[in-house]
Amino acid sequence: MEIVNDSREIVPAVVRLLPAVTVLGSVSSSSDELSLADELRAVAPQCGIAVIGTDPGRGTMEKVPSNGFFSVVPDNAGLTHLVRAIKGLVADCTSIDQTVIRQPSPARQSLSDREREVLRLTADGAPVREIAAELFLSPGTVRNLTSSAIKKLGGRNRFDAACIASKRGWL
Repeated sequence: MEIVNDSREIVPAVVRLLPAVTVLGSVSSSSDELSLADELRAVAPQCGIAVIGTDPGRGTMEKVPSNGFFSVVPDNAGLTHLVRAIKGLVADCTSIDQTVIRQPSPARQSLSDREREVLRLTADGAPVREIAAELFLSPGTVRNLTSSAIKKLGGRNRFDAACIASKRGWL
């Protein structure tokens, strides 16, 4: 792994190292990100590209290349979202989560930290009693937090709510 801070050094570093995935950091203009991504695709077509943008928005969505492996991750997304995007690129999968990119959802702001913790542990497959023990809560409190999160996210059950939150990069 090599960190490059100057955009002029990115292409030579990719040619030298031949990484499976290149992560381009926050750039204020999506056109800068995409032109650099096009340049990288030309010299290293096998390299997946993840672009972290301050506001990728619709302009980015319309200009995303159709060939090659490309992921767009908003910089307000959680680390889990970035890790999943990188794993997807390694597995040859394009990933652009439009629900996160276009606008922050009110649900993200309304989920409490505890609700996110409960959903994160639910996504990992933990039963209610195990979640309660890990978070030092009663099983009833865990059920109440889960119920609240299900309502906010529009899930069918706790696993569906955890899946929705995870797909949006909120866990």
